[in-house]
Amino acid sequence: MKKGLFGFIFMFLAFIPQGIHAQEDCILGVGITPDSTLVRVFQLNGEQAEKIRNWSAELKYRNELLTNEADNLLKRHPQNSPAELVVLAEKYKAISDSLVTIQRMIDMRTLKLLNGKQYGLYLELCEKAFRQPYRVIPMKYQDSISEK
Repeated sequence: MKKGLFGFIFMFLAFIPQGIHAQEDCILGVGITPDSTLVRVFQLNGEQAEKIRNWSAELKYRNELLTNEADNLLKRHPQNSPAELVVLAEKYKAISDSLVTIQRMIDMRTLKLLNGKQYGLYLELCEKAFRQPYRVIPMKYQDSISEK
């Protein structure tokens, strides 16, 4: 019974928001959203699509490592006292923050790959979703049609 109560308190502490934000970040969702959806919505060219697939795989690999680390932490960390639960919550939050940081890094990398029109679509979608977009300078691509 005592261990169950500590577990409940831990879960409650782990998910308390750490501050109020006016708007949430507008994640692109590489690795979460199917790659084919991102390719279709943003009309990505072959090079962009290949990079998205690679970064998506990288994100999934990193997330799997962190998820395993979190699972191991929950299984092995002592949970017999409030002090141990506080330490556990801090360690778990560090892992959770790492997941968010990696998602942001991959999304920023991807957004920098977009051209002006593609990035404009991202901004438009963020506005419609009432989300705060990541600000980047879009890639300038050489026009594939040569002038005579």
